[in-house]
Amino acid sequence: MSVPETDPPERPYTRLTRPYALTGGRTEPPDASLAIEALVEMSWRGYDARDDVRFEKAEILDLTQRTISVAEVAAHLDVPLGVARVLVGDLAEEGLVIIHPPPDADTGGAQDPKLLEKVLHGLRTL
Repeated sequence: MSVPETDPPERPYTRLTRPYALTGGRTEPPDASLAIEALVEMSWRGYDARDDVRFEKAEILDLTQRTISVAEVAAHLDVPLGVARVLVGDLAEEGLVIIHPPPDADTGGAQDPKLLEKVLHGLRTL
């Protein structure tokens, strides 16, 4: 009895660059208060500059055509949260994305459980 031939399973896309090489070794974004649950959307300048940026920053601009969290950016790019925070922070500093801090950002760090559940649900659906 012979075993039917099947195609090998497709390997997921893997980056050839080490994650922190993408940030020049930086581990903190320009604005250290950038929360992982902060929402990010592309600005009008981002739409204009979309063809001028490359690689991960271009991917982030594509992702932020709809509003998503920094944590979701990390999941889509398959990079650590710290790397996503730095890249999103750089784009915000360049005016290419708009950061919407979480609603409870001014409450001294207290977290809204409903917001965290929404972020967790979004990450699970990826």
